[in-house]
Amino acid sequence: MRSGFIGVIGRANAGKSTLINVMVGEKVAIVSPKPQTTRNSILGVLTREDYQLVFVDTPGIYKSANRLTDMMMKATDDTAKDVDFILFVHDGHAGITENDISLIKKYSSGKIPMAIAYTKIDIMPKENIAKDAQILSENGIECDVFPVSARKYQNIKKLENYLVERMPEGEKVIAEDIVSDKSEKFMVAEIMREKILLKFDEEIPHGVGIVINEFKRKENGTYEVNLDIVCEKPNHKAILIGKQGRAIKEVSSFAREGMEKFLGAKVFLTTYVRVEEDWRNRPGLIKDIYTE
Repeated sequence: MRSGFIGVIGRANAGKSTLINVMVGEKVAIVSPKPQTTRNSILGVLTREDYQLVFVDTPGIYKSANRLTDMMMKATDDTAKDVDFILFVHDGHAGITENDISLIKKYSSGKIPMAIAYTKIDIMPKENIAKDAQILSENGIECDVFPVSARKYQNIKKLENYLVERMPEGEKVIAEDIVSDKSEKFMVAEIMREKILLKFDEEIPHGVGIVINEFKRKENGTYEVNLDIVCEKPNHKAILIGKQGRAIKEVSSFAREGMEKFLGAKVFLTTYVRVEEDWRNRPGLIKDIYTE
């Protein structure tokens, strides 16, 4: 039996959450084209008869901009020190810059072994893979590199088998019926935030948070969810609500469908929008919005 923790680290939008969702086989992290989609380190657990891989999805790596991003970067760096293996996820479609080289060296220079998942190979010229591998080698990076496509499931099983071989021998570290350490309440908030990011694209900056006011499962098996969408400016609130409330109705319906799929039950969803200016720099508000 082999089991262990794998820290999944990389830049924003490198494909970390998508890769974990595909490998685990269930949705344990939200996905959108925007930065700061993942704000917490979320466990995704893949359990088989003779091995268990516990993925720790971390926030994407950013420059410090406010207290929220500082918290996110601390979560990433803390994860890198407390796992059995690091899987650095790099967006192959974006090429490799000097900053990427520095970042990879930062996480590969410690005591924790590391490999690179070179993602999105389905949307890039194949000749670039060998060229980028050469760039890594010339810069003294000796990690194993796995070109993968989560969307097309290319080389995913090969990467899984590789990770299993790198895990220490030992019993399962997580109960085998668990696929994530996050509660249903947390995931419902994340689903709401995901749908907002997907619907509004560049109209709303990523300073949107979700506060769950009520999350209740009724005797008949249905759920009642009451939540606040917190934004930073009055004009953001106007965009979120939309003309005659059409935008908030549409995104709420979109989110409710996602929640029902996740929970496997009917959801009665009530949403409100409120403004909390500069909440990402206000520790008290970050605590209310950022945690369960």
